[in-house]
Amino acid sequence: MSEILERLCELADSLFARGYAFGSTGNLSVREGDQVWVTPTGQPLRGLRPDQLAAMDLEGRALNDARPSKEYPFHLGAYRNHGDGCQAIVHLHSTYTVALSCLAEIDPERPLPRITPYYFMRVAPMAIVPYYRPGSAELGEAVGEAARAHKTLLLRNHGSICLGGSLSEAADRAEELEETAKLHFILRGETLRELTRDEVADIRRAFPGR
Repeated sequence: MSEILERLCELADSLFARGYAFGSTGNLSVREGDQVWVTPTGQPLRGLRPDQLAAMDLEGRALNDARPSKEYPFHLGAYRNHGDGCQAIVHLHSTYTVALSCLAEIDPERPLPRITPYYFMRVAPMAIVPYYRPGSAELGEAVGEAARAHKTLLLRNHGSICLGGSLSEAADRAEELEETAKLHFILRGETLRELTRDEVADIRRAFPGR
């Protein structure tokens, strides 16, 4: 387990260094059986150590003295409801993803245009979660419900939550969402050549279960 916790700290540091997180925003977690390790409250993702991670069970009972991120309820909700396919979660407030979450109108069936195949390979389908106060029980419940059928969630006026079978998978999903959102804003107002429905279907056949 120590190797996984080291990996979590390395990933957190990398996300911070590359601008996907800033200040004390964002949080990560990993699950091993019925135990969950979450990044601590009030700490930047930069320079974390495994001994700073908060450990708890799936019901939120503390297993060490570290204080978890205030967002731990939605981590636990996602783990409980998504099943064994979710072993890691990355939550970020990355700039373009947050900008997307703040748009007044978002089509829940098509929150982003069909720009690249990688969006469909790593991100889509993406759930849109209504706004709830960060750290609230209501947010935890809404995320838990959305996580039953989705690995990528966009929190209105907040950021993203990405689930994965590993830390790398969850991080890849979060990074791909941010880059697709960035392309979306760069290309707004331009005439787009979008992927056709047949091209999207071909991607999903070639890369099932992503």
